[in-house]
Amino acid sequence: MSDGDNADDSEIICMCSGTTRGKIRKLFNDGMDLEAISNWSGALSGCGGCEWDVATFLAELSAQ
Repeated sequence: MSDGDNADDSEIICMCSGTTRGKIRKLFNDGMDLEAISNWSGALSGCGGCEWDVATFLAELSAQ
């Protein structure tokens, strides 16, 4: 993976929990599924506004 692949890791993907793309990437790489990622990070557990962004990001990670 090049440095450019992780350039967006500091971007907050869930405003309610403050979860970053980097946190989701790490949890995904640790083998967690969407439910576990939500439980560990707090993403998707607030208003739900990040659902599309998280699902899309996980799909991108799965395709790599």
